[in-house]
Amino acid sequence: MATLNDLAQSVITGNLDQVKDQVKFFIANGTDPLAIINEGLIGGMNVVGARFKAGDMYVPEVLMSARTMNAGLEIVKPLIAERDIHKQGKVVLGTVKADLHDIGKNLVSMMMQSGGLEVIDIGIDAAPEKFVAAVKEHNPDIVGMSALLTTTMPAMQDTIELLTEEGLRDKVKIIVGGAPVSQEFANSIGADAYAPDAATATDLCKEFISA
Repeated sequence: MATLNDLAQSVITGNLDQVKDQVKFFIANGTDPLAIINEGLIGGMNVVGARFKAGDMYVPEVLMSARTMNAGLEIVKPLIAERDIHKQGKVVLGTVKADLHDIGKNLVSMMMQSGGLEVIDIGIDAAPEKFVAAVKEHNPDIVGMSALLTTTMPAMQDTIELLTEEGLRDKVKIIVGGAPVSQEFANSIGADAYAPDAATATDLCKEFISA
């Protein structure tokens, strides 16, 4: 008989079919849907996040685990009202203007969602105006910006300047990340934090929100 720990292990190994089967098994046996999510699916993803941070897992494996977790979530979701899922905070996330890379951003989005954060993903090539519009519409706690090219890094500063002009800068914390980005760069443009990887980004968001 499968346990929620077995489900967590299936998420860690990225075994999609097994996760689906196990989730259906728990539902059929009357297991609390929130326990399936928190102890099984998210429990597994938390281990993945820690291993990724420690360098014991790599991006393709993490993406596989995240996909299996999301597949499990899709099966459980209809059984619970959205309000039952405790959202810890809201993040507007995007890859900055002229940058078309999305693997890193997607990984961050998946990790944040598995950590209980609500993510509004505004996609790639997101101009400063798009970030500002999203902040006005969704009123997030945090804005996360990703850049994979050194040539697109200045767009992060442009976005922060526009948020300041619009009187929104003090309402949000700003986290930046991406291969060419550094702590020094984050400091120089006035960001609140720099995250070297998706797991750190998720941890930083939680710290900001609980502060």
